[in-house]
Amino acid sequence: MRRHPVVWGVAILFVMALFSYVFFYRAGTDTGKVRTFSSGNRIGVVSISGPIYDSLRIAEQLDEFGRDSSIVAVILRVDSPGGGVAASQEIYDAVLELKKKKKVVASLGSIAASGGLLVACAADKIVSNPGTITGSISAIMQFANFEELFKKIGLKSSVVKSGKYKDIGSPLREMTPEERKIIQELVDDIYNQFVDVIVKERKLPRAKVKAIADGRVFSGRKAKELGLVDYLGDMNYAARLATELAGKTGKYDLIYPRKKRTSIFDYLLESAANQFSDSLKEKMEPFSGVSYLYYPFR
Repeated sequence: MRRHPVVWGVAILFVMALFSYVFFYRAGTDTGKVRTFSSGNRIGVVSISGPIYDSLRIAEQLDEFGRDSSIVAVILRVDSPGGGVAASQEIYDAVLELKKKKKVVASLGSIAASGGLLVACAADKIVSNPGTITGSISAIMQFANFEELFKKIGLKSSVVKSGKYKDIGSPLREMTPEERKIIQELVDDIYNQFVDVIVKERKLPRAKVKAIADGRVFSGRKAKELGLVDYLGDMNYAARLATELAGKTGKYDLIYPRKKRTSIFDYLLESAANQFSDSLKEKMEPFSGVSYLYYPFR
């Protein structure tokens, strides 16, 4: 029987369209790691990767796992040099809220410094690799100064302000001693908030914390000696510990947050927009506020 070319072509297009729909539907609905059915204890995993400049997505994922009765515990996977103060503090608060419902274990990856350590401290227990770079308990605020450059190219600025310190930190002039004192007091206050968290969550004497809270970093092994982390181990160790803390035994399944359903065009557009936004925030944040950030890893 001879195949009709038109019918054959339509059949091929239908199969291709079906394949494309299934592929992009899966890409738009989940990360490829979400398991709808599992035979073991379900352990939720929330990843904090890269500089922390926004807390909304992480907070939503933590809340989602908190409301999911099938999730017995949550792993906070931290691989971050830190970032914005407010964003780090908001994630820290979201973890504390989750702890009212579920056991939380922080698993530290290659780096969990400054703000990355701050959010990890909210967990019930912290597991670090021996070679994890952590610490950097500090706050930083930096300003660019283009005054000499403007002089060389013949540019001048005129400023009209309502208050003496309205243009504090301006890149167009050198900071005055009075202004530097004001900024130092601001940074010191935010730094002390970080120290307060370490003292409270790690149950360490304030004098001991202050002695190491000067911006220096440590290996995971050294951090354990100092009391900044609880155990040395990898992600699997953290998962077993989370299962145990939840009062469960046996196998476990790692459950990752779902992504909302979207079309391929929305998926690509959203991915590009998020990448651009994250890159812009990463470049601008150091010049726009105080950070809990370990700079050598930028």
